[in-house]
Amino acid sequence: MPTVSYILTLLIAYLLGSIPTGFLVGKARGVDVRTAGSGNIGATNVFRILGKTAGAFVLLADAAKGWVAVYVVARFFASWGSVGTGSQTIEWFKLSAGVAAILGHNYTCWLRFKGGKGIATSAGVLVGLVPAALLIVLVIWVVVFALSRYVSLASICAAFALPFAVWLLGRSLTLIVVTGALAALAIYKHKANIKRLIKGTENRIGLKKATQPESPKATA
Repeated sequence: MPTVSYILTLLIAYLLGSIPTGFLVGKARGVDVRTAGSGNIGATNVFRILGKTAGAFVLLADAAKGWVAVYVVARFFASWGSVGTGSQTIEWFKLSAGVAAILGHNYTCWLRFKGGKGIATSAGVLVGLVPAALLIVLVIWVVVFALSRYVSLASICAAFALPFAVWLLGRSLTLIVVTGALAALAIYKHKANIKRLIKGTENRIGLKKATQPESPKATA
């Protein structure tokens, strides 16, 4: 039964994370966000194409996917499988659900395994796992964005700081390692943005584009 509980946790959390919110919101407005703006299904591209309201909705919905996976799905199947309620057991279920939800968002089965970059979903996972660490990296994100106006750079810096924030809070080695792996994945998903940042061609929020529209796979 414990094995079945873990499998169901991973499956349900992945399917929850795989809901392509940005794509669905765009379709409801008659726009395929994969063929407009940066081509990404995340909140940033939706914000650029459909405006603040749609972008904010996608941001919150994608974050909710991560939180529900960690706080609801993981707890339910841990209890259903009668595997105990110890802190270590619950942490493993939460970590499994969180990772699965992020992978679902980044590699959604509904769009040929092409999704977003998982920043919002990761934030939701952190709310359920270690909210204090989220506050730390959120401050870093806000500061970097305020100074640079680059969403991608702010996201990369916040991701890089995540495992260090978890370590400073004295959390378990397992949580540090897992958040480090998730941070590495988030940075990897920004590889195209990193190239544009180096070249000086990355677009800034709040500034008009001076060049051609950015290439697909911008930050989400």
